[in-house]
Amino acid sequence: MSTFPLPVTCERKMAARGKKRAAERAAENKTKRAKLNGNKTPQTEKNPKTVTFTPENEEEANKNIISVPPPVSSGKWTNKERVLVFSSRGISFRTRHLMMDLRTMMPHSKADTKMDRKDKLFVVNEVCEIKNCNKCIFFEAKKKQDLYMWISNVPHGPSAKFLVQNVHTLAELKMTGNCLKGSRPLLSFDPKFDQEPHYALLKELFTQTFSTPRYHPKSQPFVDHVLTFTIADHRIWFRNYQIIEEDASLVEIGPRFVLNLIKIFQGSFGGPTLFENPHFQSPNTHRRLIRQATAARHKERQLVKQILKEKRSEEQEVLAKDVTDEVFQTPAEPRDPEVQLQPPEPHKKKTLRLTELKKRTLMKRKGLR
Repeated sequence: MSTFPLPVTCERKMAARGKKRAAERAAENKTKRAKLNGNKTPQTEKNPKTVTFTPENEEEANKNIISVPPPVSSGKWTNKERVLVFSSRGISFRTRHLMMDLRTMMPHSKADTKMDRKDKLFVVNEVCEIKNCNKCIFFEAKKKQDLYMWISNVPHGPSAKFLVQNVHTLAELKMTGNCLKGSRPLLSFDPKFDQEPHYALLKELFTQTFSTPRYHPKSQPFVDHVLTFTIADHRIWFRNYQIIEEDASLVEIGPRFVLNLIKIFQGSFGGPTLFENPHFQSPNTHRRLIRQATAARHKERQLVKQILKEKRSEEQEVLAKDVTDEVFQTPAEPRDPEVQLQPPEPHKKKTLRLTELKKRTLMKRKGLR
């Protein structure tokens, strides 16, 4: 069917009717609301309920009340130290486990995604600023076998770079020691840290990084383990021990690793060098020296073989006859040779035995015997 447009007068009439109906509906709604409000009494006019508390009512009320226990540490968290613990790409599984162990040990730590190798180290300062962290522990992997650790005070410095050696994680060690997660540790330092200035600087950096702030929301107000930093062989040895309550003896928990100091920088992840370790030997040079030692041993063996060949090929010199060689040679007495004039007698016994054996065998075959 074809539709024809309506005239203008019809459209105007329909619009007027629609407006009239809408106005009527609005008026009806107003009257309904007025009736409902008239039936209700305002809150101020309502009579308050009076409850008389008897001992039974008090017991019921106490049962219904949910009591929240007060916090164990009611102090104020003022030391807002936050440590960012993360790494670059290409780390091994042992490094990843070590990083996770440090995060569980430090409740004031934060995590982040692995940083790309192409990015420069100054980018770490921006990442710390985004994460609102003022300390950073950054693990840098090289050649999939060398591990370096940066500990830095962000953003102004100083920062220290270490080579991490002899890494043993919690899962690997399986020690008998154990401690509460989130508890605050005691930090124990070797007396050598106070003797030299660069070690004193590292001591302050370690205390600010590894010590859990007091009244931290994620920490527990108990001290049940010790972090020890010992200097031996120009390296820093890290250990984690549990404090046993009965006799205050120490039992190792883990992880454990050795830090070989490379350099201390004035800025965060760079800047002028404050200290350079003269005893440090890079892993590349160490591996090269091992290869050279093995090559030298191989060359020495080849030389020994060549010398032996030359000695064997040389003609032996004939020495002159020595007079003393014939001193102990004494001549024997001469004897006449015995000459047999008659032939020897034949052996009859052997022939007899052979003939007897032949006869016996013949008799056995014939069945006579």
